[in-house]
Amino acid sequence: VQLQASGGGLVQAGGSLRLSCAASGSTSSITSMGWFRQAPGKEREFVSRFSWRGGVTYYIDSVKGRFAGSRDAAKNTWYLQMNSLKPEGTATYYCAADLPPRSIKIDEFDVWGKGTLVTVSS
Repeated sequence: VQLQASGGGLVQAGGSLRLSCAASGSTSSITSMGWFRQAPGKEREFVSRFSWRGGVTYYIDSVKGRFAGSRDAAKNTWYLQMNSLKPEGTATYYCAADLPPRSIKIDEFDVWGKGTLVTVSS
């Protein structure tokens, strides 16, 4: 499985962006996908996780109600809609996929894509 994230850019605080993550290869093996972010000078932070076939979705508290994940099965692509962005959301965002066996830890994934930079200006 290979992943390619896109959709980052510069946005003003309060604005919105939609990130995309296109999967290729053995996509039928994907069990869950997730998003992480890494702000300059900080450690990578888990943001969200949802089941590839729908079902349980998890978001960290700081993005609940503002971020929403979705999937276009036909395109093997999942998205992260980010609304009401805040300057502290400035980071490189990474998508990730979980492959069998399904990970027990919510922030554990097997495959990572290259990041896409999101800059939120105040």
